[in-house]
Amino acid sequence: MLTYIIFIIPVLMISMIIQWRFRSKLSSYSEMQLGSGLSGKEVAQKMLQDHGIYDVQVMSTDGQLSDHYNPQNRTVNLSTDVYHGRSVAAAAVAAHECGHAIQDSKAYKWLYLRSEMVPVVSLTSNLLQWILIFGFLLIGFTGNPVVLSIGVFGLALVTIFSLITLPVEFDASRRALLWISNNRSVSFSTVERQQAKDALWWAAMTYIIAAIGALGNLIYYVGMLFGKGTR
Repeated sequence: MLTYIIFIIPVLMISMIIQWRFRSKLSSYSEMQLGSGLSGKEVAQKMLQDHGIYDVQVMSTDGQLSDHYNPQNRTVNLSTDVYHGRSVAAAAVAAHECGHAIQDSKAYKWLYLRSEMVPVVSLTSNLLQWILIFGFLLIGFTGNPVVLSIGVFGLALVTIFSLITLPVEFDASRRALLWISNNRSVSFSTVERQQAKDALWWAAMTYIIAAIGALGNLIYYVGMLFGKGTR
């Protein structure tokens, strides 16, 4: 238990710092208006068109940081602030989500693998906390490892999903920045390109720390299951 606490506290602290830094950057760049005056919706549409993608719809969705690409109905869903925003942050986020649409059009294997795992991981995540708690109590009082084994298997799925997410997100940002730097339909200044790169870099860091946390949890519970963790 002590080893786990020593590991998890720094991870939680770093995660909080990265989340704060990311939101701070996003807030700052949300106030930097694009020289082109385009909205996030318009940036997304132009990026899709430049890549010959005409069957993906750009839509507005409620909530903050709710931006995502849905490969099932082929829609780029942008939060209201991004959809209507005409800032560097809106452009960066919109371009990143279009990066996922480009992945889909090119049959990017990691995107397909992550998409296939979403339903299972979503169900597992909702039940995992209770399975682990019950498994922890059961193995403590009776020594029966069955329930904890199920929990560890579910945790392994979540961890694998977190790790698969990394190349998907990094590649989407790479495609976004490549288009921002080289496209001819929208002219981004040097400063705007650097700010977009910075915003997407901090967004990527949130996925890295999440994957590290998931891996640490998995190692801890595997150690507990085989009697090497807390005993």
